[in-house]
Amino acid sequence: MARLHLRTNEAPIRTRPLMATFIIFIGIFAILFGIAASIVTGVANISFSTVWNSVFAYDSNNEHHVIIQSLRMPRALAGALVGAAFAVSGAIMQGMTRNPIADTGLLGINAGAGFVLVLVFAFIPSMPFEYIILFSFIGAGLGAGLVYGIAYFARGGLTPLRLVLAGAVVGSLVTGVSQALSLLFQINYDLAFWSAGGISTAEWFQVSVMMPWIIVGLIAAMVLSRSITILSLGEEVAAGLGQRTKLIKGIGAVVVMILTGASVSTVGGVGFIGLIVPHIVRFLVGVDYRWIIPCSAVLGGVLVICADIGAKIIAMPYETPLGSIIAVLGVPFFLYLARKERREL
Repeated sequence: MARLHLRTNEAPIRTRPLMATFIIFIGIFAILFGIAASIVTGVANISFSTVWNSVFAYDSNNEHHVIIQSLRMPRALAGALVGAAFAVSGAIMQGMTRNPIADTGLLGINAGAGFVLVLVFAFIPSMPFEYIILFSFIGAGLGAGLVYGIAYFARGGLTPLRLVLAGAVVGSLVTGVSQALSLLFQINYDLAFWSAGGISTAEWFQVSVMMPWIIVGLIAAMVLSRSITILSLGEEVAAGLGQRTKLIKGIGAVVVMILTGASVSTVGGVGFIGLIVPHIVRFLVGVDYRWIIPCSAVLGGVLVICADIGAKIIAMPYETPLGSIIAVLGVPFFLYLARKERREL
């Protein structure tokens, strides 16, 4: 992959293709190993040989085979998919907006998707999951629109910290309304699942529906990656280099809606993945989004799979919410970035 011959302040765009290639290959092996480790981890003690037999010699009368095939395998695969989706969404948002603390959870996108899903459960409870996921896309766009609208019309404009404050306000508002609707309509759905996030309820049917959307979103993100790199230099620079900035931002927003909506519809609002992973990737491989996006996808999958394993074993036989595990890492990371951003203002 060729290096971008662009300069900002007389310095070339920093990129480390060899490191990026190493991360991608090692990350893929880590995902495969993590999926295997996730499948054998749980209340029921299951060996690797049993997992192998359940895949290649499935016996419906074997309880462990049923657990592996119907519960643990879709859960592990869902973790890899949503980890990649959330991480790439965060990378796209940070690149397009030049906002280092952009994340789908912090900016109210996850909350918006969850809110619309509660509306669906309240008023159209029998809606098939294939259509529910479409409403999740709409909710993600609604959440993003509200946050950016509030921050845009606030005095001082779209600063990173104002966006986060607007995201907190919108997230609290829609979560409160969602809780009120769940009580009013007696929704038979655990709303705490959406607040804390988790992949324990993921099923093969849900995975089969969200997987094509996430794959399309990841491919679209990689196609946009070079344009996002240029856009991350600033709109004036991007326009001077012939980029149609509004079109790129519009397409990028649609990609974020698809990736976030598909993920939230299955696992709930897990935050901080899109904040942590892209920053680590930029530190390791540089600022070229042709490498940041695939590396973020791989490391995002690794992070969620490892966090889910931790969620299983920390309080066994009880399960810790996945969102809480990642928040333990995400909150200090956010505070560090916010303090750093404040010093630079």
